[in-house]
Amino acid sequence: MKTLPPLSLYIHIPWCTQKCPFCDFNSCIKKKEIEEKKYINHLILDLKQDIHLTTNRTINTIFIGGGTPSLFNYKSINFLLQEIKKNVPIVPLAEISIEMNPSTATYQKFLNFQKIGINRFSIGVQTFNKKLLNILQRQDEQISIKEMKNIIISLKLNNINYDIMYGLPYQSIDDALSDLKKIISLKPQHISWYQLTIEPNTIFYVKKLNLPNTNTIWKMWKEGNKLLSKSGYKQYEISSYAQKGYFCQHNLNYWNFGDYIGIGCGAHGKLTQKNGNIIRIIKNKTTFDYTHGKYRNKLYMVPKKHQPLEYFMNILRIFKPTLKKKLAQYTCVTEHHIQPIIQKAITQGYLKETLYTWETTEKGKNFLNDLLELF
Repeated sequence: MKTLPPLSLYIHIPWCTQKCPFCDFNSCIKKKEIEEKKYINHLILDLKQDIHLTTNRTINTIFIGGGTPSLFNYKSINFLLQEIKKNVPIVPLAEISIEMNPSTATYQKFLNFQKIGINRFSIGVQTFNKKLLNILQRQDEQISIKEMKNIIISLKLNNINYDIMYGLPYQSIDDALSDLKKIISLKPQHISWYQLTIEPNTIFYVKKLNLPNTNTIWKMWKEGNKLLSKSGYKQYEISSYAQKGYFCQHNLNYWNFGDYIGIGCGAHGKLTQKNGNIIRIIKNKTTFDYTHGKYRNKLYMVPKKHQPLEYFMNILRIFKPTLKKKLAQYTCVTEHHIQPIIQKAITQGYLKETLYTWETTEKGKNFLNDLLELF
């Protein structure tokens, strides 16, 4: 192992006001009283258990996700961040993100989180269409576009992401583009625009849904992509668009096959060791087990034969050339080991290469799963 990858920290807070029918993340319904202090203390103990596997590296980014982590009091989040700093070094001016739902996106919430050092906000709007909000069971969560715009301007927030979905039940192309235009009117620095996928273990999976056909979804993406590009947003990953200088550094670390500590119910971690071994850690999903000190559900080393797939599953999501030398730097595999697969991908039109780089073609971007099957 020539180079240890950069290190990030992901913190999972699983509680929500309600469970969305499309969501397959580890989340649970918020009860009247969330034992915030108890959970925060366990997050700190969980972190301490993983620290010895980080080989004394510094954390570059922090992402607080869920669930709806903004349900927690800012004082609890502040206590957690201060304890993290006591245990692990963090780079100055690190990107620190928190997820919020529109129902929790109040002026005071933004102000309090801003005061404790959170500098990036990711807001899960999904859609502005009242009929579709009802189908998504999020009809009581929205604040108006005007209110959101006023909050952003008054607090001078300058690193906002909005999540917006397309391919929703009964959604037309005009519906999808209308949502996108409203998001763009807010002038956020980052937009996550992604297709609804029906995942197992979700409410939508067992329902009969009237989803747009493949041709309609393709037109939604094509027209939406044009609109985003025309509005100054660069697509730098499959579902991520940003103004210049505002790519999400935390997510880029995932996609560049960086390392990350994952703490909290159901969180995942990836930690590379100096000898080249890649360790993956999965945390217990249930709040009962977790808050009784049973943090780890699984810890295992990624077999060498699986490392190419894991590497390319991440790196090929990014819409730019990837340096060939990084494969040997971040895995136990060299270019020589995978050359037959690379050649097949090039022959089938999924990849192109230069002396120093690989890059997905337009076909490779649109049929990424087919490309990855080669590995």
